[in-house]
Amino acid sequence: MESVSVQQPPRTIREVFESLPEGTLAQLIENQLVMSPAPTYNHQSILNKINFSMLLFLQKNPVGQILIAPFDVHLDDENIFQPDLIFIRNENLPNIHQNGYHGAPDLVLEVLSPGTARYDRGKKKFAYERHGVSEYWLVDPDTKETEGFFLKKGKYGEPVRSVRRGRIESEVLNHSFEFK
Repeated sequence: MESVSVQQPPRTIREVFESLPEGTLAQLIENQLVMSPAPTYNHQSILNKINFSMLLFLQKNPVGQILIAPFDVHLDDENIFQPDLIFIRNENLPNIHQNGYHGAPDLVLEVLSPGTARYDRGKKKFAYERHGVSEYWLVDPDTKETEGFFLKKGKYGEPVRSVRRGRIESEVLNHSFEFK
């Protein structure tokens, strides 16, 4: 007689999240599964320009590594995000595992999208702050306006808006990055 293997269906949202196919645009935000459509052309174009600018800087100044979405950032069991871009200092690179980064990246950047901006400005921002992300940037792909949040004594202060559009002034990297 052959034995029959019965697979149990997922019992928790985390188990549902972990059972999604690789590359699925999904995040676990405060234990809620949030799925997103593919990013827009403007979103991807801006992200490419920022990534390229930062990669050029890091080639000359090898202080860490940049990773772009989709790549999971495991802040805790209820918050697994796919930020558009993260920077990780060299000393924190051991926190990279096959299934993503475990802990708070040193810098997180989100290019705003109509479907996700409320999470980026709300629950995700508070989770990044709570878990100790040193620097958090929001970029509007249409206006190229940027807002930076810097962790001081465990809290983000008021956002710092760059004087010029298309510019990120990173404290973590001690460098300004321009994108047009």
